[in-house]
Amino acid sequence: MARASTAHHLLWPYTLLLVLLPAMATAQSSDRSQPIQIEADQATLDENKGVSIYSGNVRLSQGTLKLSGDRMTVSLEDDAVDKVVLTGTPARYSQRPQGEDTDQQAEAARIEYQAGSQRMILQGKARIWRDESEEFSSNRIVINLRDNTVNAGSDTPDGRVRIILQPKTWQQDEETTAP
Repeated sequence: MARASTAHHLLWPYTLLLVLLPAMATAQSSDRSQPIQIEADQATLDENKGVSIYSGNVRLSQGTLKLSGDRMTVSLEDDAVDKVVLTGTPARYSQRPQGEDTDQQAEAARIEYQAGSQRMILQGKARIWRDESEEFSSNRIVINLRDNTVNAGSDTPDGRVRIILQPKTWQQDEETTAP
């Protein structure tokens, strides 16, 4: 009996990540069935507090999902994932959206996923891109995953929103809609 209890204590953070991570983007449907692999220099798992902390060269992968940073904290509330915070210089996120040929990528000093509100908050030199020709950047970017909306910017002069779109994309759209 003690062996089963110990196994439960060691597996709870991984089981919860299986539920959390595919929700961070419109992921490949096969990602959900892939094993989660976490590597870090150190891990602290505290079931009583509902917190697991991974630090030092943190790497997480599940199918096409890749997370990396210096530190990752997973917080639980009522035995469910409440929040995941990934920090780094920068913290990075990458995942291949369903039906796409390229990965969706993001980086920031801090990437926070709030499970209850289905929001991802990128802070500190935040940047989202799919390929190098198109980019969305700001000091703070908030992505609402429920309705796929984005809010960006801050009250500071360095918090301006920057969007790079290549004219080639617009030219291709005009060519396909021309009579």
